[in-house]
Amino acid sequence: MPTTAEPTSDSVAWDETHLADPHSESDKARRVNAMFDAIADSYDLNNRLHSLWRDQAWRRKAVRLAEVKPGVDDVVDVACGTGDLSFAFARARPRSVIGIDFVPRMIRLAQEKAVRRDCPLTPTFRVGDAMRLDLPDACCDVVSIAFGIRNVSDPQKAIDEFRRILRPGGRLVILEFSTPTNGLMGGLYHFYFHQVMPRTATWISRDRSGAYKYLPRSVSTFVTRERMVEMMRCAGFEDVKPHPMTLGICVAYVGRVPATSA
Repeated sequence: MPTTAEPTSDSVAWDETHLADPHSESDKARRVNAMFDAIADSYDLNNRLHSLWRDQAWRRKAVRLAEVKPGVDDVVDVACGTGDLSFAFARARPRSVIGIDFVPRMIRLAQEKAVRRDCPLTPTFRVGDAMRLDLPDACCDVVSIAFGIRNVSDPQKAIDEFRRILRPGGRLVILEFSTPTNGLMGGLYHFYFHQVMPRTATWISRDRSGAYKYLPRSVSTFVTRERMVEMMRCAGFEDVKPHPMTLGICVAYVGRVPATSA
């Protein structure tokens, strides 16, 4: 569980002195918490607008890749934010969906959505830490994390934790931003992601935390696709495969727990 108090919405989480490599900051967790607290109310709008409405399609693809068994599987969606992926999983009719996020304001927004939405299954939302999940061993069949592994202080520790709570044969799906490998597309993406998006997203959210300066820097300084695959394999996942989407802007990494795992 997070140990820091809820920050105020005026907190400056990221300034230029901390953005050279945000993943190396010793208090990264506190800064990420403050950042998401500040942008929570406009989070969905910015996601839709600045992904050109592709973010929901990426989440639907993640659900398909998870191969959910209706009425049988238990799903844990980590770093669930306002619950978009949790609700996408609920539409696949598993036995249960739990959404976990370490920003209380995000969880409140997800719970408010749950009241308004007509879903075949209502997810349960709770505050929690990806690196220390308050869940028993081998308690679920699918673990997902969308655009959140990059924000965790120790991604390998979180992936190890995902492995711990998955049953034999369970699946892990990690959605994360990446850099397109095509040169022309990469150049256009870099201009949009580093020059256009930070300005427009900051204006829409009236953000003072530096969240939309952090976003492109956290992507460009995060681990490579190859390293992500290696981290999943080191945690004990097999059949690990990256699935690039939208010209490589987003990648879904999928791995399985061995069916004979103890």
